[in-house]
This record gives sequence, structure tokens and C-alpha cells, in this order.
Amino acid sequence: MSFFDVLNLIGGLSLFLFGMHVMGTALEKRAGGQLKALLGKLTGSKLAGFLTGLGVTAVIQSSSATTVMVVGFVNSGLMTLKQAIHVIMGANVGTTVTAWLLSLAGLDGSSLFIQLLKPSSFTPVLALVGIILIMAGKERQKDTGSILLVFAVLMYGMEAMSGAVSPLRTSESFRSLLLLFSNPILGVLAGAVFTAIIQSSSASVGVLQALASTGAITMASAIPIIMGQNIGTCVTALISSVGASKNAKRAALIHLYFNIIGTVLFMVVFYAINAVFPFAFMDSAANAAGIAVIHTTFNIIATAVLLPFSGTLEKLATLTVRDNDTVERIDDFQLLDERFLSNPAFAVEQCKVVTDRMAELTREAIFDAINLIDGGAYTQEMADRVEALETKIDRYEDKLGTYLMKLTRAELNRGD
Repeated sequence: MSFFDVLNLIGGLSLFLFGMHVMGTALEKRAGGQLKALLGKLTGSKLAGFLTGLGVTAVIQSSSATTVMVVGFVNSGLMTLKQAIHVIMGANVGTTVTAWLLSLAGLDGSSLFIQLLKPSSFTPVLALVGIILIMAGKERQKDTGSILLVFAVLMYGMEAMSGAVSPLRTSESFRSLLLLFSNPILGVLAGAVFTAIIQSSSASVGVLQALASTGAITMASAIPIIMGQNIGTCVTALISSVGASKNAKRAALIHLYFNIIGTVLFMVVFYAINAVFPFAFMDSAANAAGIAVIHTTFNIIATAVLLPFSGTLEKLATLTVRDNDTVERIDDFQLLDERFLSNPAFAVEQCKVVTDRMAELTREAIFDAINLIDGGAYTQEMADRVEALETKIDRYEDKLGTYLMKLTRAELNRGD
């Protein structure tokens, strides 16, 4: 690789990561509070929770973002730990949608249909429509335009990365380096560390797909790296659980345990079968579609195997974060969770819930105060209650005001 290839790689990677980050934010903004309300309500059964996690993650393109929201839900008492498990499993499957979208960059063929599916053909159109909607559209049209434009930026970044690393096709040192990752332990560690650094399995899988365009990555190297990427993405939820309630910490740990146990089981069975009946595809070159297949297959199998044992995962997390004699009480102020500030539409919904509760307390205080002076019904006990309610209402006002000021720094749509 020349110096200019390195610069192109840096530029392509920057555009790609920027596109991944901004597209998730734009999708959340476009979806509004309804998506977050859905995540909080449709979790009554295992299947409902799984499908909800899958659907929400497929829309916002980030299992990390979904899991952080789940940690916030559990912390504020809106979701039980048992419900959170099923949503997290659904999120792991939902995040594979991104890999399939990015695999379009690896399509090869001369037919008109294949050519139209290639990003180089349709992203210029998406970019044009997107910029027109941003410049001339109304509020929701602008949000849609942002999604289209950022998706085009993401795909251009993917194309730039693939083009920049193409000289590595003939590099023996690059091939030798990648051969190291065919060692399952080294491959898992490499995937986990890289994903933990950029905090997005979707982005790290995309980078791997771009590197696969060189033809130097074999399936033997790609498989353990993909396993590690699923573990590395848990870092975001673990960080978000710092300072949260015990159940919120357990929800983050369940995400980690699910991926570690799933990876260990998958790799033990896979490599045991490979030792007896060697897979012919292991030495073949990996491509973008093949990486998407492995990523999806792992998450579907891990979910199918571990979904019936969700209670065991819950017990494991409870053993890790043990209860003590102190009873954790969830109050209204935990609804104003800092984790929700990254999802402004839902944070607005939480503010409304807390404001409604504040209004109820205010009504109680007003009627109690009227009763105190109505017909000489004054009692010291009632007077103390009015004063206590007033103090509590002042606290609501302070907490809401502070939280709303933080929320003003987020990007809100007109409705919110």
C-alpha cells in the first residue's frame, strides 16, 4: 500500500464510521417516541420480547443502542430483567441486517439487475433525493432526507475502504498477518478488542467486509473474528450500566454472557465437527456476503439454543451481582435516566410521564390546602402533609428542569 492508499483508507473509514453513527441517530429521530414506547410495552412473552428487540434494532441499526435503552428501562423499572433478556437476544439478531446491506458492495455480475443493486449505482440517486428533501422538504421529509444522504455517505465510505485496501491482494505480509487470526483464540481476541474500541459490531463487521474485498481473508480467519465482534459490542452496555441499579447491571451482564456462552458453544461444536469432517470452505476466500451469512447464522443459532435457558442466564447474572440487605426503591426520578438522552424522542416521553405525576401531586396539595381553610377543618397533620407535598413538588420541578435543559442539547424533531 502506498502513502496515498493509506490516506484513502483513513478517509473511507472515517466516512463509514460517521455514516454508521449519524444514520442510527437519524433513524431514531425519524421513528420518534413510538419506537421506544414499543420497546417498553411489547415484551410480555419470550417471542414478543425477541421480535421487539429484533424489529427495533433492525430499524435503528445498532444492537448497542438497543441494549443501552434496555439497561435504562430496567434501571427505571419500566422493564423486568426477564423481559430484558428476550429483547437483548432479539437485538443480537436484528443487528445482522446491517451486514446484509453492506454486502451489496461485494456484488459481482454483468446483468442489469445486479448492476442496479450495486451501491455505486443507487447511492448517487439516494444522495440526490436526500439533499433535495433536506433543502426543500418539511420536518419529517428532512429527517428522511438525512437518512438517505447518510446511507449514501456510509456506502461511499465502504467503497473507499475497499478500493484503498485492494493493493493488499498481493501483499504476502498482509496474508501472513491474517493467517494468525485463523487461530480461534487470537481471532476472537482481535475481533473483540477492535469492536470494543469502536463500540459497534455493525461497524466492525463492515470493516471486515471491506478487508475481505482483497481476497486475502479466508473463512478460517473470518469466523473467529466475527465471534469476537459479537463479544466486543457488549462493552457499550457494560459502560452504560455503571452507577445503575443492580438489575440494570444484570441486564448488561446478560448481554455479555449471552455472547460469550453462544461463542464458546458455537466454536466448540463447529471446530469439533471440522476436526472430524473438515469443511472445504475454510481455506476459501471470505467475501462480504459470506461474512453476513456467518454473522447471521451465529446469532440465530445462539438465540435458538439459549432462548429456552433465559431463566438460567438471569440466575447467572443474579449470582454475579448479588442482592444485599438494602432494598432498592425505584422512584419517578429514575425515569429521567441519563441513558435516554442519547434517544431524545423517548427521553421526551419520560419527561411527560414524570410531569403527569408532578401534576397529580400538585392537585393533591391544592385540594388538601383548600380543605385546611374550608370550614375550620385545620389539623397540624394535614398542614404537615401539604408542606411535604410542596417540598416534593419543588424537587420534581428541579429534576425536570435540569433534565430538560440537558435534553435541549439533543437533536429533536418538531413534534418532540
